[in-house]
Amino acid sequence: MAQQRRIDLVLDSVKRLLRIGATANLLNLLQKQHPADLAQIFSELPDKERDTAFSLLAERNGRLAMEAISELGPEAGAALLATRSADEIARLAQEIPSDDAAALIDYLPEELSAAVLDLMRPKESGVVENLLEYDEQTAGRIMNPHVFALNEDMTVGEAITELQTNRDVEMVFYLYVVDERRHLVGVVSLRRLLLVSPETPLKRIMTADLISARVETDQEEVARHVASYNLLAVPVVDEENKLVGVITVDDVIDVMKDEATEDIYRLAGVASDERVFASSAETFRKRLPTLAIQLLTLFAAAAVVALFEPTIGKVTALAVFMPIVVGMGATAATQTLTVMVRGLALGELTWSNARKALLKEVSIGIGNGILLGILAAIVAWLAKGDPVLGLLLGFAMILNLFVAAAAGTLVPLGLRAANVDPALASSVVVTTLTDVLGFGAFLGLATLFLRYLTTT
Repeated sequence: MAQQRRIDLVLDSVKRLLRIGATANLLNLLQKQHPADLAQIFSELPDKERDTAFSLLAERNGRLAMEAISELGPEAGAALLATRSADEIARLAQEIPSDDAAALIDYLPEELSAAVLDLMRPKESGVVENLLEYDEQTAGRIMNPHVFALNEDMTVGEAITELQTNRDVEMVFYLYVVDERRHLVGVVSLRRLLLVSPETPLKRIMTADLISARVETDQEEVARHVASYNLLAVPVVDEENKLVGVITVDDVIDVMKDEATEDIYRLAGVASDERVFASSAETFRKRLPTLAIQLLTLFAAAAVVALFEPTIGKVTALAVFMPIVVGMGATAATQTLTVMVRGLALGELTWSNARKALLKEVSIGIGNGILLGILAAIVAWLAKGDPVLGLLLGFAMILNLFVAAAAGTLVPLGLRAANVDPALASSVVVTTLTDVLGFGAFLGLATLFLRYLTTT
């Protein structure tokens, strides 16, 4: 909370300094901020003020400005760069690591990104182009190709000297060991390096059993490895097991944050790149398709209700309690669906253990259905003086919570098997099922037992 209050104060100061045109004071204030804090400040500024503040900072401190928009995210960062000349973007892109530069350049318009790559220094542009050749959301795309590696025949003393004199290395969590053809053969921790004799060859103290990622490995799987094995970095190898890069824990944290955000947004039917202060027109455009699809599914539910219009006409109390059945089913389905989609994302849920997960969720659904169904039945009975109505409401809730649990488990599994993102489509499918079957169960039971109900 204290940190957020500090950022809010800085944001207010930035807005005030921009308003009065105090550029020297504004620049001094911006340069005192951490890149992550600057990213949050930029995200909350209106477009014009954001562009002005970034331009001022980029002119005086290009590295800090680029680190800030790297924290802002590649799409938002690229939008901030897209109004600038290719020459300026090329200069600024060389201030940050090549993997961050590749992510930003990939989101620029095609002609602009090509011009930027042409203007960058040959070495840097070549590295960025190589990264852009890998598929999005793979280890190859997010890795840092500047990885520190040593030959297996090198001694500990030589390794320490090499480490001390290598100025290009930003972060070294582990020493990766390679053979003469740069095949990854082992890893040595810095602690181990300092505890043995300087004459010891690296191949005698290295750990040959290490975790690595192929360039085509999905970034979510890399994140799971880091989380499961408490790693600070993961080496990346090509199809010949040659060391080509490294993914550090800071990159993995960004991946985990982005993937979690994407899953949450997609479950709610919101575009993964939507932000609080996006323009109204952009937000309208992104939300409309999902709402339109939802409208079509609701017509399906309405069609089910229309089949039972004669029953509702005879027992109008049914219309009062229909939303309860459907609402409880939708809530229960959302609970199950959220857990299942997250389980799939973390690799906890697979077809091999799906039966166990299904039995658990169904038993919970039936249990909740019985207890809440009894409560709803009593309330309906007391409210309308009709015990049969209460009994039908209770049975309908049990059925719909059973359907919600089963659908919330099986639908995301089925979508994953069909290579469809479960977070993207599950909520629409499951909600449709609970709506249609909820109305169908309640009104169908009422039709069967119509002669026992109090008609109005």
